[in-house]
Amino acid sequence: MDRIENLMKEFTEAAGVSGAEGEVFALMKKHLGKIAEVGGDRLGSFIGKLSKGNDSPRIMLTAHMDEIGLMVSHFSGNFVRFNTLGGWWPPRLVGLPVRIITRKGGIPGVVATKSPFLIEKEERNKPVKPKDMFIDVGLTGKKKPESLGIRPGDPVVPVFPFTAMPGGKTYMAKAWDDRLGCVAIVEVMQKLSKMSLPNSVYAVGTVQEEVGIRGAVTSGHAVSPDVCFTVDVNIARDLPGSPEEESEKLGAGVSICVYDATLIPNTKLRDLAADIADRKKIPYHFSAIPFGGTDGGRIHLNESGVPTLVIGIPTRYIHSAAGIVHRKDFDSAVKLLVEVTRVLNAKTVTGLY
Repeated sequence: MDRIENLMKEFTEAAGVSGAEGEVFALMKKHLGKIAEVGGDRLGSFIGKLSKGNDSPRIMLTAHMDEIGLMVSHFSGNFVRFNTLGGWWPPRLVGLPVRIITRKGGIPGVVATKSPFLIEKEERNKPVKPKDMFIDVGLTGKKKPESLGIRPGDPVVPVFPFTAMPGGKTYMAKAWDDRLGCVAIVEVMQKLSKMSLPNSVYAVGTVQEEVGIRGAVTSGHAVSPDVCFTVDVNIARDLPGSPEEESEKLGAGVSICVYDATLIPNTKLRDLAADIADRKKIPYHFSAIPFGGTDGGRIHLNESGVPTLVIGIPTRYIHSAAGIVHRKDFDSAVKLLVEVTRVLNAKTVTGLY
């Protein structure tokens, strides 16, 4: 594996469901601590500042550190009940290998339901809801989950290894949403650290995005940026049954998002990014999502307003335990962010308002 693939493996295999992002914070600190002034906010978001002598304008690059997962709620005999963290589609949960993170270490288990072979046809044909599921940690007899050190509130993370696919340019892993953004920001900061800059750049890993975009509020207040780029996954639609005209596909390059349910981006910032992509021959496309949102939806409302743009990386099967991404799209996102960030001097930023 090359350096980027090792980074992807390290970040995606880390455990970091909403409210328990400590492992990912540590990775951000490990990879940025030597080039940036590292800190955080009181909710747990990572903040790393890179400055070459210019304190302003302040450019904020943000990606959320949390992944969708589960949390222990209570017990049913030998079995563990749970609440979902983030937007799970229930069929994707059944049979999912998981690890319960306790004070004593990780406990392996699997999400299960009653056997379809032991229920009536009418019930078998009904959709299974998370409240009807449980986690089997292999206990029998009188042994209870408490005996393993499992407590209500313990985070539960999906188990899936980073895997390079046979084509050589695609990768499969859990937690692309949004560890892919975290890795992109790490790489952007590494490249910017070797350049002269007309601004200060803040790399921010937010917490609890999947349960209400919470860390974006506190970190946005802490940084008080003049411009923000939110780096997140986008929904790849190059699947059987999708319209042929869909542009959001693996290998199409970076996405410049022009609309979601929480953010209409600053049009001048959008045009600046597109013009630079054209000039530098960076593969890109425009995208729009009629529902959902990102950290950008909260950050652009900070104080008197922040010009904000969402930079997306097409990803198949988001909000599941195994997504697929393309290296070309990742590389395009990194290059675009580097090129746009380095031209954001005081005059250019003032011109966005």
